[in-house]
Amino acid sequence: MSFRETAIAGIGWSFIQQFGAKLVSLVIGIILARLLRPEEFGLVAMIYVFIAVGSSLMDSGLTSSLIRSVDVHQSDYSTVFLFNLAGSIVVYAGLFFLAPLIAIFYKHEVLVDIIRITGLSFIINASYGVHATRFIKMMNFRIQAFMQIPAIVGSGFLGIVLAKAGFGVWSLVWMNILNSILLAFMHWTFSAWRPEFIFNSSCLKRHFSFGYKMTLSGLLETLYQNIYVILIGRFYSAMQLGFYSRADSMSQFPISNISAAINKVTYPMLAAISSNDAQLKSVYQRIMKQVVFWNTPILIYLAIIALPLFRILFGEQWLQSVPYFQFLCLGGIMYPLHSYNLNILKVKGRSDLFFKLEVIKKATCIIGIICVIPFGIYGLLYFQLVYSFLGYYINSVYSGKMLNYPIMEQISDLSPPILLSAITGLICFGLDKSLVHLCNATDLSRIVIATAIYSLVYLATAFWIRLTALTDFKQLIFKK
Repeated sequence: MSFRETAIAGIGWSFIQQFGAKLVSLVIGIILARLLRPEEFGLVAMIYVFIAVGSSLMDSGLTSSLIRSVDVHQSDYSTVFLFNLAGSIVVYAGLFFLAPLIAIFYKHEVLVDIIRITGLSFIINASYGVHATRFIKMMNFRIQAFMQIPAIVGSGFLGIVLAKAGFGVWSLVWMNILNSILLAFMHWTFSAWRPEFIFNSSCLKRHFSFGYKMTLSGLLETLYQNIYVILIGRFYSAMQLGFYSRADSMSQFPISNISAAINKVTYPMLAAISSNDAQLKSVYQRIMKQVVFWNTPILIYLAIIALPLFRILFGEQWLQSVPYFQFLCLGGIMYPLHSYNLNILKVKGRSDLFFKLEVIKKATCIIGIICVIPFGIYGLLYFQLVYSFLGYYINSVYSGKMLNYPIMEQISDLSPPILLSAITGLICFGLDKSLVHLCNATDLSRIVIATAIYSLVYLATAFWIRLTALTDFKQLIFKK
């Protein structure tokens, strides 16, 4: 199979894995949202940042180094496996003893037991991390789709059963633990690779010299992505955090799926052509256009139909999430572009520059957040929206220089689909308001009509003005 065919097949199966898994998770989340209270989701959201930080520390960026390295042997895989497994035990021990302090910080004593149980997932996930890395390196996303979706279904079924039985927040905790167990079991079952008791210090040093900078960058990114959760959980109620976390998870459905699905394929793909700058720029340019062409209209459309969508899916008790969701959708337009710009630095081996950019962005972010805290949750949301565009600019400066693809050229390439999405969104928004005031339209009819109008206007106009992204997509489908 050629490089192009491998890439296309990888992207296809990666999308199936991401969207299939997230779609099942969304359905399960809708059912659980109708069985549990917003504050119970808020309690789980409070500890997520600590779980995410622990996961970053456990891995130390070594799996990223394995993916980008060309010459990798059994000694490399086994060394990383043993290091990650030992690291997971250390991280869990630290979290176990910090649990009472975290509970005091959030003023919820029940978090002690929740943290100590949920933290077991560190050790479970470390047991199959290298297996998953090998699948990614081989761009074998087909088998990952067949593993991930059954794990979500099985653990989701347990969560629903426990929620109906009145277990409350613990239904979410045990659901997450079972998901990790099922994934570990299937990775060991379907992967032929087995670790050996080999710990090569030179291998560790080589991967760690690249990976530790990625880890520090990942920690900064994790803290930034969850700083709003930390602040809302600390200074507001668990219920408000529950509303925010529901809005965030809904907005992340298109954002993270498109970003993660393509990112899983593009990182090893770009790494394979990292020595050819002209080809690297061409591939990267086309990826960026495709992501913006599909991601932007979806997010603007979701912001328009947010109210009827939430009322149908989650019920009246979740309507406070709607304005949060709309802000997060608009801010998410630029999010996938952040990671693709940074991927250029990663495949070029510039983890030092990667870390430098993360420090600059997060320092700017912290200063901004301190300034808007007095304005409450909406102050945080407005800042998050503005910062999503500022962060893209900072990321694109250095990656643009490496590829001779400056920021102004990037903006020129990406502006047409963004402007078209915005204009189509304004038309659709006006028609939706007219339906409500003149016809007293139902929630379902509003969604159906908005979907038809937005899709027709957007795609017809894109075809009429011959947007490059649509032309590339047609060529991809028909294999020209």
